[in-house]
Amino acid sequence: MRPTLRQLDYIVTVHRLGRFGLAAEALNVSQPSLSAQIAAVETELGLRIFERGRGGLQATAKGEELILRAQKILRDMRDLRSAMASDLPFSGRLRLGVLPSIGPYLLPQVIHDIHRQQPGLRVIVREENTRDLERGLKSGQFDLIISTPEDHPNTHQRRLFNETLWVAVARDDILARSQSGVRAEDLRGRQLLTLDQGHRLSRIVYALAADCGGIVSDDYEGTTLDSIVLMAASGIGVAILPELFTRRQAVFRDEVTVRPLQIANASRDIALLARGQDTLGAGHDMLISALHGAAQTLGLALRGIER
Repeated sequence: MRPTLRQLDYIVTVHRLGRFGLAAEALNVSQPSLSAQIAAVETELGLRIFERGRGGLQATAKGEELILRAQKILRDMRDLRSAMASDLPFSGRLRLGVLPSIGPYLLPQVIHDIHRQQPGLRVIVREENTRDLERGLKSGQFDLIISTPEDHPNTHQRRLFNETLWVAVARDDILARSQSGVRAEDLRGRQLLTLDQGHRLSRIVYALAADCGGIVSDDYEGTTLDSIVLMAASGIGVAILPELFTRRQAVFRDEVTVRPLQIANASRDIALLARGQDTLGAGHDMLISALHGAAQTLGLALRGIER
């Protein structure tokens, strides 16, 4: 199959170093041989990869596209070789996608526990909203994601815990006077603050508003949980927050008062999810155990449902 991996390596190296002579030296081949191999690829594909200009060697527009694709192919091949040579869970590298409302507050203890058990395992964490986690799992960008299970059909789902929703209000808000939880009637006619509609939390809050007679306006959507806490502190409305964020951060904020919601179904389940066609192995059990341990330490209600 042409171009070969060796030829792609030659092209990427020339692009990286900017000169045929330097690339030939780095690759331990003669410059005429290197030039001939790149010329063969150009002939095979019917395009020009590099042009020589006053500024030196430059990739053409098509050459840039070829180089980007070649870099990805070479990375994938290195990952394949590493995976086949590794006895570590997830072949030594776990790409984990997670909701921003979960990652910073749950994962530090989890990563510590995993590193203690498997010091050679690399865990690469990326925070995304619900929609982007779904796309990333489907495309293979993520090996696993931590998200709300109902948003990811046709996946392996291991329920982790359930979060009660809380409210945050300005210190002088009437809800701040109550020492108990907030009831449905307390939210009637109130402005509810939540994240933008790319997040499952937004849909939960819209359903909550419909049940309680509250109001959700996209004029007051937040990009982060911190931003809706700040809006609540200014008296705009009532911020609806997940329990994990509240316990780990909002409860320590001086500018707001937090209270739990005492409303049926005012909660959300969190799960570890894998593609439906993937096989779950011992590494998944290790990760689930670490996640359950961290959730239990934080006082969250554990879940053990498998689908």
